[in-house]
Amino acid sequence: MRVLVYPHAMEIGGSQLNALQLAGAVRDLGHEVLVLSEPGPLLDFVRDLGLEHVPIPLRRRRPSPAVASAIRSLVTRRGIDVVHGYEWPPVLEALAARRAAVVATVLSMSVVPFLPRSVPLLVGTEQIREAALAAGHRHVTLLEPPVDTGADHPGADPGSFRVEHGLESETPLIAMVCRLVPELKLEGLLAACDAVGDLVTGGRKAQLVIVGDGRSRPEVAARADAANARAGRRVVVLTGELADPRPAYAAADILVGMGGSALRGMAFGKPLVVVGEDGYSEPLTPDTAATFLRAGWYGRGPGSLGSGVPALRAALADLLDDAPRRATLGTYARDLVVERFSLRRAATVLADEYLAAEAGPPAPPADLLRGFGGLLAYKARRKVQQFRGTARVDDANATPATQEATR
Repeated sequence: MRVLVYPHAMEIGGSQLNALQLAGAVRDLGHEVLVLSEPGPLLDFVRDLGLEHVPIPLRRRRPSPAVASAIRSLVTRRGIDVVHGYEWPPVLEALAARRAAVVATVLSMSVVPFLPRSVPLLVGTEQIREAALAAGHRHVTLLEPPVDTGADHPGADPGSFRVEHGLESETPLIAMVCRLVPELKLEGLLAACDAVGDLVTGGRKAQLVIVGDGRSRPEVAARADAANARAGRRVVVLTGELADPRPAYAAADILVGMGGSALRGMAFGKPLVVVGEDGYSEPLTPDTAATFLRAGWYGRGPGSLGSGVPALRAALADLLDDAPRRATLGTYARDLVVERFSLRRAATVLADEYLAAEAGPPAPPADLLRGFGGLLAYKARRKVQQFRGTARVDDANATPATQEATR
């Protein structure tokens, strides 16, 4: 089987890393896999995996008629059986090409209402799967974000990570690895800066390292500076984006995060505190795991310890004060990832989805018409919002599938 994998972007981030890791794992199952993408930092990862890369321009409309035409030509020339688009613009471009079976993956917080409902769909949480089925999608499969548990493991060598970034060798290290952007991420980043600043000012030993970059970096840096000023020393450190963040995960004693970064940290055997929005923070324990397995590694509203900086501060203090508990919860996290989120298991599920899509009927014209009509309406609303200055930077699927607080 020949598969064309089309990630929505090539900056370092969870969805696109998952797309490429799975592409390599499906190739290792014996299929031919090509990657279609814009330029970006993850091109080196494509080369390291030994996957063939087909370039498209960075500057383009989304979705792009030119890219749809390029997909149509590529499918014809190379005999592509399945086009796998990640997030909605690549999916709509693949559907517009009308030359091969299309599979969609949405690892965002919800599925946009104009995605054609006949397209086989893979989502990352049971909650989103249920919402998509309720919205009329006909074939929705749960494929939780996979983790390469062979490359990411508790024995990984952190190397000189602490020395390179001026981190104290004996101080417990809290790490966050994520994009520094307003949507979904910023609140947790700022809360972590405040919580660690408070803990150190109150007499505990700790440092926080934040690995990543993005347009919210000035706000995060300002909050880090404030925490450092209160503590009288460098307790929050920003490294910027790292092409390979594994040394950060390996060096950490505690992880704070959400989504794919949270899962990856668990693979290193680290205790985890999941953060989200509206004051959410919740440690991963045997008692809270069921919530995350259903709703994803993210939450909204108060958790079991309350909300806001006090709740995150309490969760971190509990882990900082109890090294045996850190070890126990780290082992639990690793075991959970190996059982539920291994890359090979996910690749097997995905290959089965490709075979089913290839054998199934194409999307009916009426469904495509409804989808592209919904897209035009969405674009029109965005133009009005941009004119009024109320448009979000992220797409519609940055809004969680349910607004109910995760508890």
